[in-house]
Amino acid sequence: MSLSKPLKMSPARIEANRRNAQKPTGPRTPRGKAQVRMNALRQGSRSPLYHNLIRTLLCAPPSAVDRTAGAVLTPEQSAHPLLADLVQLFRQAKTGIAPETRQVVQSQGASKKKNSLFDDQSH
Repeated sequence: MSLSKPLKMSPARIEANRRNAQKPTGPRTPRGKAQVRMNALRQGSRSPLYHNLIRTLLCAPPSAVDRTAGAVLTPEQSAHPLLADLVQLFRQAKTGIAPETRQVVQSQGASKKKNSLFDDQSH
């Protein structure tokens, strides 16, 4: 008897695979369905970790988004698509929006200084 696998699958085996692929794959019992329903509270966007990360990143300075995320998340959590997307979103927002906002505030502050210089000279 040969230990190598056959090169081709039989038509009966192919048909059996098709039938099995059509079957549902999730939990079937009410207990299993109830347990899976709670996964979002542990791992998804409703998890305490997700909300803690949002609060932490909101307080982080623009230059420290990655450093802050690295301090809060484990390497496994950093690789999670949902959390990685959130960090990326903050990185883009802090580097894209914040400099423009800073420029506007700085230019307003500079114009106030210019105006105060002129006001001082007029008195």
